[in-house]
Amino acid sequence: MNIIGGYASQLLAGRVSDVLRFNLLVCEFRRFPDGELYTRILDDPGTESVTIIQSTVNDSDFVLLLQLIDACCDVAKVNVVIPYMGYARQDKQFKGGEPISARAIARCIKADNVYTINIHDPSILEYFDAKAVNLDATPVIGEYIKNMELKNPLIIAPDDGAIGLARNASKDLGLDYDFLEKTRLSGELVTIKPKNVAVNGRDVIIIDDIISTAGTMAETISLLRSQGAHEVYVACVHPVLSSNAVLKLFKAGVKGIIATDTIDRGASVVSVAPVIAEAISKTGF
Repeated sequence: MNIIGGYASQLLAGRVSDVLRFNLLVCEFRRFPDGELYTRILDDPGTESVTIIQSTVNDSDFVLLLQLIDACCDVAKVNVVIPYMGYARQDKQFKGGEPISARAIARCIKADNVYTINIHDPSILEYFDAKAVNLDATPVIGEYIKNMELKNPLIIAPDDGAIGLARNASKDLGLDYDFLEKTRLSGELVTIKPKNVAVNGRDVIIIDDIISTAGTMAETISLLRSQGAHEVYVACVHPVLSSNAVLKLFKAGVKGIIATDTIDRGASVVSVAPVIAEAISKTGF
């Protein structure tokens, strides 16, 4: 099998290729004077099987993915890995006349197999014209946390809806996990604290699927520190970290940011390459 890395996922594609010992093909990416994207696979993709790895962080990334898929039209089997899928949070119609953008994006992608990683809502997989599988990166985040020199670590989800992330990250590692519970004391007074476990004196890791603007996460860090947490870290699968998000986190007192390489950022200290490699291996070559 050949591995093709899109512009947004070059580092991750290289890591997957290294794990599987498959050929990594070199591509050319540039723009025409009018701004249109030009994409070319410089190495021969062959006719048997390829895996394209490309996160769609922005609109151009999505167009580039479509170009790569089309360039492989003569290949018998095409796998597409979208580590971070943009527009996935636009998965519902709230007002008349709105598109379900996640559906629109998914319907454009033609492949034999599609893999996403911790997609916003797994129901989106039904829109792909392919066998689609959502992979879970939280166990590799948990392994990274386990190997850190932490003081009685506790993994916390920001709410009960994200408790599965904390549970999966701590699974079989002997790490405690909990979620933050909001309690309204009056019309204006609300308390937020861990549901079952006290944080006093412990190193706490707040885990979520995406950190984007980091406003809520920064407030949570300040809250946990006021409740006696020793150090507070944040962890996520997808480090969007838009605008001044990193500054907000450190201003709030975060000790460190733990993220994967579904989006290539400075905080991407955990690789999802083993997760992708295992999934590709199971499909057969």
